[in-house]
Amino acid sequence: MSAIAAVPWPAPASLAGVALPLLVVAAAASLLMLMSGRLLTAIMARLRSRVGSSKEARLPPGSFGWPLVGETLDFVSCAYSSRPEAFVEKRRLLYGSAVFRSHLFGSSTVVTSDAEVSRFVLQSDARAFVPWYPRSLTELMGKSSILLINGSLQRRVHGLVGAFFKSTAAKGADSVPNPGERSDRAGARSGNAAAQAAIPGIYCRRASVSVLCSFYLTRFSVRMYLLQAKKRMARLIQRIIQEKRRRILDGGRLREPPRDAIDVLISGGSDELTDELISDNMIDLMIPAEDSVPVLITLAIKYLSECPLALQQLEEENMQLKRRKTDMGETLQWTDYMSLSFTQHVITETLRMGNIISGIMRKAIRDIEVKGHLIPKGWCVFVYFRSVHLDDTLYDEPYRFNPWRWKDKDTSTSSFTPFGGGQRLCPGLDLARLEVSIFLHHLVTSFRYMDQSHPSICNQKKHPSIRFMSSDDTTYSQILI
Repeated sequence: MSAIAAVPWPAPASLAGVALPLLVVAAAASLLMLMSGRLLTAIMARLRSRVGSSKEARLPPGSFGWPLVGETLDFVSCAYSSRPEAFVEKRRLLYGSAVFRSHLFGSSTVVTSDAEVSRFVLQSDARAFVPWYPRSLTELMGKSSILLINGSLQRRVHGLVGAFFKSTAAKGADSVPNPGERSDRAGARSGNAAAQAAIPGIYCRRASVSVLCSFYLTRFSVRMYLLQAKKRMARLIQRIIQEKRRRILDGGRLREPPRDAIDVLISGGSDELTDELISDNMIDLMIPAEDSVPVLITLAIKYLSECPLALQQLEEENMQLKRRKTDMGETLQWTDYMSLSFTQHVITETLRMGNIISGIMRKAIRDIEVKGHLIPKGWCVFVYFRSVHLDDTLYDEPYRFNPWRWKDKDTSTSSFTPFGGGQRLCPGLDLARLEVSIFLHHLVTSFRYMDQSHPSICNQKKHPSIRFMSSDDTTYSQILI
């Protein structure tokens, strides 16, 4: 009993004087926890912390919150607010530590907003941590998802997909028409070409939209629609895979270079790369292509509209590239976009402030000690990127959009991890930067920003937007924010 008392579940203050009802509620909650198996896990973890109290490593400070739900409701409430990092910041100030314990999504969890601890977790392999996500997400991703598999299979899939995104074939698909053409249409064609390097066909795009729509329906407990949409997507992709395998068996494409990620995985030369595994991972590639990158583009435009100097320098840099390529009669290539240093600084700063991915979760498969903190076996670790990226001890004025800060700052440090790290570093990070670079290039070289006081954009409080007028003053592009 002393072990349980060491890390107590907090009771509401309003019930402190009602002894008998409190005992009944506590007994009922304990019985439920015991039946679910979570109380036993908590007891064992606390016993380990007591036994190891003489050692340097200790369980991080914190609280498990309410029985069963823990602190999940508070976390979700903050996630939907204007400052999602408030959940972590409040506890960091309360406990005086950037690493604290909590209870999230039904699991005992160590939350870290410490850059060094975060880097340690990201760089660790499957001998220390394995991926962990709530059940609703694992059902969506599938058991063969690259986000869930471990060991040599994960390294093989990650290596094949990552190498293809950096290959000559993928870079060749990203060339765009002559910059002298209508850039709004050119940008659309180039964006489609980049996306096709990962996803084969418009039908998969439509299927991914249906899954995203079904995802939002789960808020109303219509869970079966989500699973049905996932099955429809899997069947669609598996038909594409089977058709590609049939062509290979017929000898029609034995020596052709891979044209998309499915071709790469089919030719991976391993019986482990089954149709189910390939289809699961194609779905995983669709989510960032249809959701994460568009959100990143939207945030970049929002931040640029609030920083005229950055928008001006971005336009000047891209106009210089456009004039140079036009004079030479050449098309824009992957390397041209990635050579735009200030454009890349804008994207980097947007990643830091926008935090498209707020964090990742891992599960400890053995007792882990890091910076004096004990992470017990079976506990989850929530690496919260957002708090690290907005830490005023790491970044001056962290809530101010300042692309110039990256001029002399290294993006490979532990304080900047928008794409994760270690063996699970996002294989499409260069492709994501490319898509944003293409969009921004055609936007600023073909359109000019319209001030918010312009008559055409007044009285739009219900649907605030940013408008860019074409260089010939004939058309405009409106972006809702």
